[in-house]
Amino acid sequence: MAADEAEIAAQTPAQSPAQTPARTSAIMTPEDAPSVPPGPAAHPPADATANMSARAYHALSNMVRNRQLRGGDSLVESRLAAQLGISRTPLREAMQRLEGEGLLIKSANRSYMVRKVDLAEYLQSLRVREVLEAEAAAQAAGRVPADEIAPVRAAVLALEKLEPYDINTHWACDDRVHGLFIDACGNAVMADILHELRTTTRLFEISALADRLGPDSREHIAILDALQAGDPEAARAAMAAHARSLFEFAIAAIS
Repeated sequence: MAADEAEIAAQTPAQSPAQTPARTSAIMTPEDAPSVPPGPAAHPPADATANMSARAYHALSNMVRNRQLRGGDSLVESRLAAQLGISRTPLREAMQRLEGEGLLIKSANRSYMVRKVDLAEYLQSLRVREVLEAEAAAQAAGRVPADEIAPVRAAVLALEKLEPYDINTHWACDDRVHGLFIDACGNAVMADILHELRTTTRLFEISALADRLGPDSREHIAILDALQAGDPEAARAAMAAHARSLFEFAIAAIS
């Protein structure tokens, strides 16, 4: 907080002697008082702080998801604030939000660090997704309009042909497929749990992710086909098979 106060103080211009009104008596009536324009506010408006916090949130979120910040990395507030061009207050608000989403945790010294997901947690999360996310897919079958499925299908097909391979585009496409039916499952509690589980599996730094491009595309198309057909059991089976495929791929990658 001392750094924030120093920053605000540095931005507030000192009043020169010429600006100080002369007093001719011990009592000055309102009519005698000179008209002095209001100076700058001591604190930025609430909406400005909110905008800076949102900007910091999106920047940090992308840095974690794109592996610029890796699991176990500590976040140095002064360095990040300077890098993002903001004060520490909105930065802390952004980090608190990311902590709530499971991307960041507080270390023993109360500073923030990127949550590290090990293989055991990743595999256990996939087992839960195999059951719960399959149920979400079944519940969403028939609920998702065809005009929402079509652009996601197009994104999956375009990704498969993308040269060179881009991991960020791969993740963005994955988010679109899974978000499509998770958000349409009709159960807000289930959706929240699944979004948290997907954060966990996203944080696991699996190697050779490019090798998943073909299997992911085929499995995602199978899920989309079942959603469009309005077939709950086919959607359940397609999502469960996708989760098992991810599980087996992870085991093979470390063998």
